[in-house]
Amino acid sequence: MNKNIRFSVPNITLSDTKIVTQILRSGWLTHGPYTEKFENEFKKFTKSKYAITVSSCTAALHLSCIAANFKKNDEVIVPAMTHTATAHAVEYTGAKVIFADIDFNTGNLNLENIKKRISHKTKGVIVVHMAGLSSEIIKIKKFCKHKNLILIEDCAHGLGTRSDGIHVGNFGISGCFSFYPTKQITTGEGGMLITNNRKFYMKIKKLKAFGIDKDIKDRKKQGEYDVKSLGFNYRMTDFQAALGYRQIISYKKNLKKRIEIAKLYKKNFEKFKVIKTMPYSKNCSYFVFQIFCKHRDKLLKMLKHNNIGVSVHYNTPLPKMSYYQKKYKLLKKHYINSYEYGETNISLPVYPELKKNNINMICNKIIDFLKNEK
Repeated sequence: MNKNIRFSVPNITLSDTKIVTQILRSGWLTHGPYTEKFENEFKKFTKSKYAITVSSCTAALHLSCIAANFKKNDEVIVPAMTHTATAHAVEYTGAKVIFADIDFNTGNLNLENIKKRISHKTKGVIVVHMAGLSSEIIKIKKFCKHKNLILIEDCAHGLGTRSDGIHVGNFGISGCFSFYPTKQITTGEGGMLITNNRKFYMKIKKLKAFGIDKDIKDRKKQGEYDVKSLGFNYRMTDFQAALGYRQIISYKKNLKKRIEIAKLYKKNFEKFKVIKTMPYSKNCSYFVFQIFCKHRDKLLKMLKHNNIGVSVHYNTPLPKMSYYQKKYKLLKKHYINSYEYGETNISLPVYPELKKNNINMICNKIIDFLKNEK
């Protein structure tokens, strides 16, 4: 039996935990200095004008859809293969989610599939950068601008991903990032929203904190503020922000290692035609490295038996999920690529602590297993 290889290892150091402990003991757990530090460092890394911490990527998507003024009788196009949070964010507003099939080679929406789903009710498009691989974001942005559609980017997998030298999240009205434990950097739960639109930023800032019109530091009198609209409690704690801040300042090294790992996976699998792999790109952040093959479920069992941590992103297309299936009666024939993607993908681990011999062993186990499967 092999030594356990975990699917994900958070890049949290002893120094990071000491800072978190200091914050916890200080009693100043929210509205603290690290929230602002994290936001500023994130702006610097993504080269966006504004960044705002939130409690999750789902919160960022929800706030984006509200600030975009999606409402009943509006339609918003979303990829059929993504995490359910992408579509839920639309449904929360009363707007109707319209699923578009993906390009199987990238796992992402492409412009042609978006065009097939456009109607006179279409108000927006949410793109996802699957596994860290950028979508056709430049083409999609141009199309959305021409059609007067609001573009939102789900960058849950995309920290460090660039297209034409620009960090993803900067193409739409907003970019929404996740810091879930398996992501490139983590705050446990948590997220970040970036935008280059000041009006949109100010709207999000109020929405995420009950609709309150003044930050604590801006109040002349203690407790003096007004609420002029409904809002939510989607704030991040300061000790979470400290974790995020510490990881983002060293993320370039993490990102470089991820790209090297992806390159090694690609090299190991390139001569074995039974396995299809996600594209290799120096502009991809590689949240995971995805492979595609028949006998996927048998392969998953073998890897688990050998203590090799892997995952699936994702197994079930959203049109097949009970909530969406019952509500919209969606047909499989419209989402052929999404269904095949769900049936064949495996996400292999990509994190800095993963050694070359671990990667080679994972690849050899997979290749040897599939050679014996008919």
